[in-house]
Amino acid sequence: MAEEQKRTRQPNGRSSIYLGKDGKWHGRVTVGIRDDGTPDRRHVERKTRAEVTAAVRELEKQRDAKTVRKPGKAWTVKTWLTHWIENVAPLAVNDNTMVGYSVAVRKHLIPGLGAHRLDRLKPEHIEVFYANMQAKGSKPGTAHQVHRTFRTALNEAVRRGHLGKNPVQLAKAPKTGEYEVEPYNVQEVQRLLKVADRHRNSARWAVALALGLRQGEVLGLKWEDVDLEGGFLVVRRSRHRPQYAHGCAESCGRKAAGYCPQRRRTNPELSTTKSRAGRRAVGLPEQLVDLLGAHLKAQEAERRAAGKRWEENSLVFPDEHGRSPSHRRDWAEWKSLLAEAKVRDGRLHDARHTAATVLLILGVPERAVMGLMGWSTTAMAARYQHMVDAVRTDIARQVDGLIWKPETDRPDDDGAAGVLMPAD
Repeated sequence: MAEEQKRTRQPNGRSSIYLGKDGKWHGRVTVGIRDDGTPDRRHVERKTRAEVTAAVRELEKQRDAKTVRKPGKAWTVKTWLTHWIENVAPLAVNDNTMVGYSVAVRKHLIPGLGAHRLDRLKPEHIEVFYANMQAKGSKPGTAHQVHRTFRTALNEAVRRGHLGKNPVQLAKAPKTGEYEVEPYNVQEVQRLLKVADRHRNSARWAVALALGLRQGEVLGLKWEDVDLEGGFLVVRRSRHRPQYAHGCAESCGRKAAGYCPQRRRTNPELSTTKSRAGRRAVGLPEQLVDLLGAHLKAQEAERRAAGKRWEENSLVFPDEHGRSPSHRRDWAEWKSLLAEAKVRDGRLHDARHTAATVLLILGVPERAVMGLMGWSTTAMAARYQHMVDAVRTDIARQVDGLIWKPETDRPDDDGAAGVLMPAD
């Protein structure tokens, strides 16, 4: 037996298998170099030689695939997610994204999967967790957001060597129940703009329907970002929905921090747009340049009338006192506009869908549409390929201009002046 033990030991850091004095078979595999420069040599023990040989081969396979977990105390899902959400994720994403990450981690992932050892988590554990989420009433979109957050967090664990493979990549993602994109047609856009013209800040809705800016991007737009002579604007920042924390020394009795009398805001009001692709220059149609010019003159008159009550923030679409209106007020004005124009109800984001749809149907190249809309992946463009027939027919017939071009041959039900074509 001693001869066999001596024969199976290997020199020069190669793997070795031997029978120990304890009667068990042992294996040692060099899988790399530790942080201090010494060899990272792992040890396994089994009852039989066949078992230890299989364990050694598995370690060698992981070493060659560079999927060996780093040495040290094993992470649990809870400890890794806590470290990631507090120390890693904030360095890479903005505050709005962090809000979504935090909800996914603290409300769903840690309570549902936190006790698992990270390196022993299986796709089946994750799929059961998704099913339980939805069985308890979570919407499909929420489950899918949790899935994306978990995948991102565990991808980082793989990159840092704490995990060999990401089990979230293998797990079946929950169905999203994705909102069907249904852009507004030409007649609906005409009616919306005609009604908007009766109210202050009417250009706000023309910008949404023609250029596809996000709500936060419109509310964060400043005059320094608009070049009326050059005929373009630059999207640089976005206005965030406020997030609050309790500021009371003793409990105020209100569960939601937003209702605390001493509440304190925990996120900035403005920040740069959510991605590099989102920071972009957008060309303005001539009609929109004229509309924004008239809007600027109206705002200057409003500023003089307000006097000392006006707060100078250089915002393109402020409230009556120069301040940025809340997201909720902006949403309410959109809903009121739909009702007054007798246009079907829809989300504020559907105005953005309309602009993207117009660009794609007009044949603007997908890459150019991505630049105008501020998308970072082609997957977003794919969502807009299923167009309603009414929009396709209208635009194919009026390639030379939409929304504001006079229509003498085909009067609109409401006598709208015409249509606008987004800049390409």
